[in-house]
Amino acid sequence: MARRPRPAVRDPAARRARPLLWTLKAAVSSTADLLADPLALWPASPRWGNLADAWTSLEIRHYLLNTVVLVAGSWLVQAVVATTAGYALSVVRPWYGRYVYGAFLITLFVPGTVTLVALYLTVLDLPGLNVSIANTPLAVWLPAGAHAFNILLAKQFFDAIPRELFEAARVDGAGSWTVFRRIVLPMSTPILAVISLFAVMNAWKDFLWPLIAITDPQAQPIAVALPRLAQAAEPALLVAGLLIATVPPLLIFLIFQRYVVRGIAFTGLKG
Repeated sequence: MARRPRPAVRDPAARRARPLLWTLKAAVSSTADLLADPLALWPASPRWGNLADAWTSLEIRHYLLNTVVLVAGSWLVQAVVATTAGYALSVVRPWYGRYVYGAFLITLFVPGTVTLVALYLTVLDLPGLNVSIANTPLAVWLPAGAHAFNILLAKQFFDAIPRELFEAARVDGAGSWTVFRRIVLPMSTPILAVISLFAVMNAWKDFLWPLIAITDPQAQPIAVALPRLAQAAEPALLVAGLLIATVPPLLIFLIFQRYVVRGIAFTGLKG
């Protein structure tokens, strides 16, 4: 009796690529074609000018610049906080470090939406300074530093560095700052790449907090601007703007993915 042929196993990578392929197709379609046959593999008459039209008419360039400013500041704050806090918990090891580390871990179980009200009130009136940083990039940059997972990654990586290096440096008279700057940071390229990629991706796609913290439409990032532009823009131009917004983080991931794999392997995290 002949066996039935097994159904072909679909490639998971191909399934994940389909949304990107549809976005590319829709971005170069006319609005009429997009509405008439949204499932077509490719438009009959591609309109590559949609990308230029979206860049100018939807002011994608302006919102991309806003996004780059917010992402760059968030990345810098997260990198500084994660590496210094991870270094303090792993290498300096103050007596209260275990309690601080436990507090960091507890925050991983608290949904971000729970703290939105308290965070917004803090942004409106910084404790001790009595100033408001709402509607400024600082309202996005500073809260980005409170990312417990990045601190966990940095600590796990620093724990794997041989203690003998630190002891030898201290015997030679090096202080904590010198050890951090001359020994730890040069060896931390893999984990810095991981933290940087996570920081950039999270900041680029973040929608809720920038929407709350930055109410000026001209200062908002592209993740917040595109849903607002959807109310009046043509669907084809809107998808073209979405495609332009997707390209930068995709390129960053493709460039740094090998560093991410190395960094996660060094931390010992699984799953």
